[in-house]
Amino acid sequence: MDKQLVDGFLDCVREAGRVVREQWNDPREIAFKGRIDLVTQTDLAVERLLSERLPALLPGSSVLAEESHTTLVPGDLTWIVDPVDGTTNYAHRIPMVAVSVALWRGGRVELGAVFLPVMDELFWAVRGQGAFLNGERIRVSGEAVMQSALIATGFPYSFYAEIDEVCARLRRVLLASQGIRRMGAAAVDLAYTACGRLDGYYETGLKPWDTAAGWLLVEEAGGRVSALDGNYALGSHMIVATNGAVHDELRKLLRLGDEA
Repeated sequence: MDKQLVDGFLDCVREAGRVVREQWNDPREIAFKGRIDLVTQTDLAVERLLSERLPALLPGSSVLAEESHTTLVPGDLTWIVDPVDGTTNYAHRIPMVAVSVALWRGGRVELGAVFLPVMDELFWAVRGQGAFLNGERIRVSGEAVMQSALIATGFPYSFYAEIDEVCARLRRVLLASQGIRRMGAAAVDLAYTACGRLDGYYETGLKPWDTAAGWLLVEEAGGRVSALDGNYALGSHMIVATNGAVHDELRKLLRLGDEA
C-alpha cells in the first residue's frame, strides 16, 4: 500500500486522538441513543474531523461512521469510523477509550488503526504488511492452554434480550480459563489480543465500526478471527478473535449446545 496514504491516514487518526485528549477534562455533554447507549460532544467532534479529512486522502472514498451512518453496509471504497469506542468509559473518565478507523476496499479491510489517546498507544496494520504498536511490530500470544488463557468479552447494548445466553457463556469461559476481562471497548479488546496482552476475545451484537480495524490487527499479528460458526463478516452476530492456538476450544465453549 502507498506509504503516503498510510502516513496521511495515521496523521488523521492521531489528530482525532488529540481531540479526545483535549476534551478529556471538559464537562461531558451526554445524550442517549438507547437506554444505555451514549453519545457525547467528543464523539461528534471526532467524527466530523475524520469525515472531512479521510475522503481527501483517497478520492472517491466514502465514510461509514457510527453517529451519522444510514447503512451498515460499506461501499466498495469506504472508511469505517468509530470516533470514540468506549463512550461509556469516556463519560466516566475511564481511559479505555479508542478511535477506530479502517479502510474497506474490494470487500475486505485493507488498512486499520486503533488509537488509545489517553494511553498514547497507536495500533495499526496494513494487509500483508503486519501489525504495529507505536511503530514496533506486534504478535499475538503463544498461549495454547485454555486454563492459562486470559479472555476478554463485552456485553451488547441489548443484553437484556439475551441475558441467559450472555451469562451461560460467561460462566463456561470463566470456569475454563485463567480469567475474564471486560474493557468496555471492542477495539481495545481486539488491539490487546493482537499484541498478546489477551489470548482471546468474544462478543455479540457489534457493528462494523466496532470490529473492522481490530479484525485486521488480529489477523496481521498472526491471530485468527471468526464467527461462532464459520467465517467472520461485518455484521456477524458474534466475533471470536484469538491468538489462534485457543481458538477452537474457545468456540466450543461458546456453543451452548456443546458439552462444556
